[in-house]
Amino acid sequence: MRPAAWPIAALLLGYPVWWALGFGGLAVVVLAVPMTAVLWRRRPIRVPSGFGLWLLLLAGYLISAVALAETPGGTYGELAPGRVIGYLMRLALYAALLIMVLYLGNLTEEELPQRTLVRWLGALFVTAVAGGLLGVLAPRFEFTSPLETVLPEWIGGNPFVRNLIHPTAAQIQHVLGHASPRPEAPFEWANAWGADISVLAVWFVVGWWAYGGPYRRVAAVILLAVAAVPVVYSLNRGLWIGLAVSGAYLALRGRRPLAVATAAALAGAVFLLSPLSAMVGQRLDNPQSNGIRAFTVATTVRVAASSPVIGYGNTRNAYGSHRTVTTGKTRWCPDCGHPPLGSDGQLWLLLISQGFAGALLYAGFFAGAARRHWADRSPIGKAGTLVMILVLLYMVVYDGLVSPLSLYLISFALLWRNAQAGAVRPRETT
Repeated sequence: MRPAAWPIAALLLGYPVWWALGFGGLAVVVLAVPMTAVLWRRRPIRVPSGFGLWLLLLAGYLISAVALAETPGGTYGELAPGRVIGYLMRLALYAALLIMVLYLGNLTEEELPQRTLVRWLGALFVTAVAGGLLGVLAPRFEFTSPLETVLPEWIGGNPFVRNLIHPTAAQIQHVLGHASPRPEAPFEWANAWGADISVLAVWFVVGWWAYGGPYRRVAAVILLAVAAVPVVYSLNRGLWIGLAVSGAYLALRGRRPLAVATAAALAGAVFLLSPLSAMVGQRLDNPQSNGIRAFTVATTVRVAASSPVIGYGNTRNAYGSHRTVTTGKTRWCPDCGHPPLGSDGQLWLLLISQGFAGALLYAGFFAGAARRHWADRSPIGKAGTLVMILVLLYMVVYDGLVSPLSLYLISFALLWRNAQAGAVRPRETT
């Protein structure tokens, strides 16, 4: 590795530090500044196939700002600083992620070997497992970050911003009918932890198993077994489905499907005999979030239909809930309130913020990547294609911003770099 790769090392290996400072997933915005400077000196810049869709997505988000002040039917709230702050933060993240992908694709194999990048992602997986265990063992652990202390209240007090800058070990939610911790450290919320750890697990397996020696493989099995504890305690059905899809994909595309199926069967038997299986059963028997999701999704689609091309720039608050026309905080649920439309998955966020056009561009970008790289049978190629499939699955249940989308696009960059290795003349732009 040469010095040019330091921003990526700082992002992935230094993530716990960024989290403690209050930046977390926002670190990519900070690091996009030196990446931009390096890219500027390296012109002409290579760009990947299909990247025009991401540019159109970003352009559409810029245009959607004209609708920020609008209040569509069935929603309430006037244009306020919080709405503008949320919009600008998402815009900065979209732009920073574009720069990060171009930066990764323009580093040579000598500057940043593929296997090194994969192992950095594996190191972040270890960090995520440690954060998950912290959320299980000390769920009320939290502290005020340095960034939080210097931001004015009108910014730091915004709920969206506070989730990003205030480090907490877990979210305490009443998913099972009583207070239950759902790990989230070192990411911004519990669902982000679920999406992130499933993607990181894919790259951890590649780095520590596919490209690892005997000792690394033994360590990988042990760490994956330890990771099962916070994965179950996360009560995250989307994560569980994602892991099942990953296992099925590995069995279908792996070199030894029978061995994979046997290992999965043994792991399943051990899990069923462990105390963790009872918690999974409780979660499946308590689907309280289904009604909330159904209400917000239906309302989001209806509202998005009134601005199908550019959306409304940001989320909106809906009147009522799936149970009543009035909602609000209570002693039992201090975090309750009017459900924000677009909060149940990246697809729904895109519908409300950028209309059906934005949702199609996002899905087309990742679906196109999966199609183009399906023929790549290398460990990195198969793993990256799996992540593209997981993105399409998770867009229905998880918000992509902040940290998950960074990992999605690093995975995309790994696929692009693999493809470049066989390219005769890469596309360039000035």
